Amino acid sequence: MQQILPTQCPLCAGEITVTRLYCPACDVTIEGRFAVGHFLRLTPEQLAFVETFVRCEGKLSRMEGELGLSYPTIRSRLHDVIRALGYEPGKEESPSSPRISDEERLRILEALNQGRISTQKAMALLQGDMSGIDAEE
Repeated sequence: MQQILPTQCPLCAGEITVTRLYCPACDVTIEGRFAVGHFLRLTPEQLAFVETFVRCEGKLSRMEGELGLSYPTIRSRLHDVIRALGYEPGKEESPSSPRISDEERLRILEALNQGRISTQKAMALLQGDMSGIDAEE
């Protein structure tokens, strides 16, 4: 029986670096320093939760029935997994990334420069709120 790759040293709890990979099919060994993926940092319980999450297509209500847990408990466990993967729940991965195309950004700035829209409207549009774009133009 194969064992699951440990991610922490059993002696000092330091992060383990994988230095050797072996293929029994062709008897090849590869040596080097290999980073473990984010999912290998999850506990076995968290991995089981992620597997259930995928099987339930991300629907927490389906997970309630399958796991026999309340919605708040499932949501809390999901947040634990998100944190273990190195993210903060409820926050976008890269909030500074543009939400609109460069052409649309230019069009909005031109409308602002020509006085067709207010500064507040331009700010909202540049942040991706495209509702009512024609209202002030």
